[in-house]
Amino acid sequence: MFALARAATYSTLFVGLLLVYLPGRLLAWSGIRAPAGIGAWQLVGIVLGGAGALIALACILTFVFAGKGTPAPFDPPRRLVRVGPYRYVRNPMYLGAGLAMLGAASYYGSTVLLAYVAGFLAASHALVRVYEEPALHRLFGAEYDAYRALTPRWLPGRGNRGGGL
Repeated sequence: MFALARAATYSTLFVGLLLVYLPGRLLAWSGIRAPAGIGAWQLVGIVLGGAGALIALACILTFVFAGKGTPAPFDPPRRLVRVGPYRYVRNPMYLGAGLAMLGAASYYGSTVLLAYVAGFLAASHALVRVYEEPALHRLFGAEYDAYRALTPRWLPGRGNRGGGL
């Protein structure tokens, strides 16, 4: 249960800063306000945002219960996580976060948020390539290498092409 408390704390800080506070500041800076009514784009945004939030929550719970740790780089899982959303792609938490923010961009009709999503995903890709993959290799060795060979980095259902997408 202590891992759940640690994961909840880290996730609240991550979500609060990167997915709520910074996008909120961008919306305020650009003068965009909540729409007066709910139209098609707002419904699309609600669905995308909800789906992204569910994916991220599933990732956090999978880290806690299957990995015995948290998503935080300073408190990584004790076991390699290959189940739940991680059986389809190696980085579903970033995809869930990106999908949630894409939902917000749709809801608000904000190109500024859309650019933020693109920047977030580009930064996530760089972090994965430069830090996370080497760290996971050091931590889990051949077990991670086998997982990496079978599971695509970003796009489910595409099969792995040597650790690529």
